[in-house]
Amino acid sequence: MYKIRKAEKLADKIYLMDVEAPRVARHCEPGQFVIVKLDEKGERIPLTICDYDREEGTITIVFQTVGASTEKFAALKAGDAFQDFTGPLGCPSELVHEDIESLKQKKILFVGGGVGSAPVYPQVKWLKEHGVDADVIIGAKTKDMLILEDEMRAVAGNYYPCTDDGTYGHAGMVTTMVEELVNEGKKYDLCVAIGPVIMMKFTCLLTKKLGIPTVVSMNPIMVDGTGMCGACRLHVGDEIKFACVDGPEFDGHLVNFDEAMKRQQMYKTQEGRALLKLQEGDTHHGGCGNCGGDE
Repeated sequence: MYKIRKAEKLADKIYLMDVEAPRVARHCEPGQFVIVKLDEKGERIPLTICDYDREEGTITIVFQTVGASTEKFAALKAGDAFQDFTGPLGCPSELVHEDIESLKQKKILFVGGGVGSAPVYPQVKWLKEHGVDADVIIGAKTKDMLILEDEMRAVAGNYYPCTDDGTYGHAGMVTTMVEELVNEGKKYDLCVAIGPVIMMKFTCLLTKKLGIPTVVSMNPIMVDGTGMCGACRLHVGDEIKFACVDGPEFDGHLVNFDEAMKRQQMYKTQEGRALLKLQEGDTHHGGCGNCGGDE
């Protein structure tokens, strides 16, 4: 069992928990995720690692309630526990493998939307710890929906909050904030965009026009988290990839976002899953490509 050390509500339907998971904490890196299961009959939920403390042996997760399983998660308190907490899974951010001195010469921009703040934070924090200041744009519908603001300000070179309703920070979408910074003369060598798929799509359309290489995290389309269900299958250029085993990060200018969003909708129904399996054959699954079961 994996004991919950802290449980708090960050915003409407958004929750944060610190969970005792020493092995995961020892080995994880920014960009990776865990699969969490409440009990024997519980659903397996992939969640990005928001933070980690190797000395304390804890992992911080942030989640939004969207169904029965996450509603049950939200009801948990400090002292309760998860039955399974598997990880770290997925590939770490490419930034952690780059030469630090080379990174210090780059100007990096992070763009997050909604709960996307959670996976943005550990990457920006890691960069800060290694002497690299990155600019961060975070968008939400209203001020009350912005999360981890204090934490983000503490690690970002510059922090730019955006609200759709214009009542706080920049009035408008994250993309208009990107345009504003570029028009002011800021130049970026890399953009990392994490958030709803539609947000990442339009961020990439803009950064491609601006000539800024962009990495996106396709964790929003993951379901099973091990490559067996086929939910996170996507085209990256001419290649078929699976977000959970090949990613979750990819070159945003090569991702077919329209296909990914269409598959997301189809995957919600049993008929849709069956049709996808029939159409995609052996490429429906990741890993071996020959997993059993009626997906």
